[in-house]
Amino acid sequence: MNTFAQTTLSTPDDSLESGARQPVFFMSHGGGPWPYMEGAFHALFAPLGTALRAVPHQLPQAPRAVLVISAHWEEPVFTVSTAAKPGMLYDYYGFPPHTYSVRYPAPGSPEIGQRIAGLLSDAGWPVATDDQRGFDHGTFCMMQEIYPDASVPVVQMSLKHGLDPAEHIALGKLLQPLRDEGVLIIGSGQSFHNLRLHGAAARQASEVFDQWLQQAMALPQTAQRHQALTDWAQAPAARLAHPREEHLLPLMVIAGAAGDDAAHLIFSEFLADSRTSAFRFGS
Repeated sequence: MNTFAQTTLSTPDDSLESGARQPVFFMSHGGGPWPYMEGAFHALFAPLGTALRAVPHQLPQAPRAVLVISAHWEEPVFTVSTAAKPGMLYDYYGFPPHTYSVRYPAPGSPEIGQRIAGLLSDAGWPVATDDQRGFDHGTFCMMQEIYPDASVPVVQMSLKHGLDPAEHIALGKLLQPLRDEGVLIIGSGQSFHNLRLHGAAARQASEVFDQWLQQAMALPQTAQRHQALTDWAQAPAARLAHPREEHLLPLMVIAGAAGDDAAHLIFSEFLADSRTSAFRFGS
C-alpha cells in the first residue's frame, strides 16, 4: 500500500505573509492542443482538466510567477526564457487549423528569468537565456487550464541534452529558493509517454510503471526517493512507459526542488488507454 500524506483542497489564505513557501508540482500537459478542441478528443482529458484547474486552490497564495520545466524544450545547457511577451510554438502535428492560431497571452518575466539564471551561475553551472522562445504546448496547454485568464507571468526552462536524472535532480535543488520568493514551479511532462503503444498493451505497461512510480514517490526518505528516480530505467516496464525519457525528466527537477517535502498523489487516471499520475510536494 502506498503511504502518501493525506491532502485536501483548500482556498488560498490571503492572510498568509508574502514569503509563504509554494509547493511544487509534476503535472501532465495532455495530448496536443486538447484544451482548445471539442468533442471526443477533449473529453479524453476531462479528468486532467479538473486536476489542473484545482492547482490554484492548493497554493498558500497566488504566485508571483510560474516556472515551467517543459518536456518539449531541450538544450545543450539548461536555458531559461527571458522574453517579456512570449509568442507561441505550435509543436504538434495533424490537428484542426484553428489550433495553430490559439493564443495564451500571459506575460513572461525577464527579471525572474535572470534570477533563475543567476542561481545556476552562482553555483558554477553553465546556463543560457533565451529572449525569443515562445510558449510550447507543454506550457500553454497546461497553463490554459490552471490560469485561463493568463494573468500570472510564466517563465519556461529547458531540459539538458543527455537527460541525466541525477543532474536534473541537482538542478531542482538549485531552484528551491524560488519557492520562498513567490514562484510556483511546475514540471510539465507525463508519467507515461509511449505514442506507439496502444490498447491493452499501453494499459498494462502504464499500470505496472505507475505502481512503481507511486511507490517510489511514497518512499519516506528524500535520498531514497532521489535514488529511485536516478535508477528509474530499472523499474518494471520502464522503457515501455518511456522509450525516451524527456516526459519523465521534469519530475526529476521537481523532486529536487521539493527538498524533504512529502509527495501527495493528486491525480491518477486513465487518459485514453494509459494511466497518468501527477504529484504535489509540499502543503
